Amino acid sequence: MRGEKVMLDRDLAALYGVETKVLKQAVRRNIERFPSDFMFVLSSNEFKDWRSQFVTSKADLKGLRYAPMAFTEQGVAMLSSVLRSARATEVNIAVMRTFVRLRNLMVSHKDLADKILNLENKYEEQFQVVFKAIQALIASEEAEGSAPKRKMGFRVD
Repeated sequence: MRGEKVMLDRDLAALYGVETKVLKQAVRRNIERFPSDFMFVLSSNEFKDWRSQFVTSKADLKGLRYAPMAFTEQGVAMLSSVLRSARATEVNIAVMRTFVRLRNLMVSHKDLADKILNLENKYEEQFQVVFKAIQALIASEEAEGSAPKRKMGFRVD
């Protein structure tokens, strides 16, 4: 929706093991943690379009009197920090551990990139010596090119 991959409040409530109204209440109490790129409420047209995409029974429409909240990836992570269920706590801990692992991977990749760059610089210097030697050989052959060449092979005098 709106060019973003989102999850709706009712699906997240089920994942976090809370009622949808509890999830919405927690968001409203901490609304400053949910800027528009983290969470948005579906407009009346979006809500109508979303409902028309599904063949639903009237029983399923109960509880859908209000437009759902849509959460982006960052909003889902933030939601785990404002909910007070055991599942939300587990998700929040998993998110934090994942961020630490990613940071460690980035640091180790930076170290690797630095080592590769150092190797490239080291070998570039060595190859410069080779290139200079080749250039010297080419230059000496061009200089000798004006002098008559001796014939190769076995000669009988």
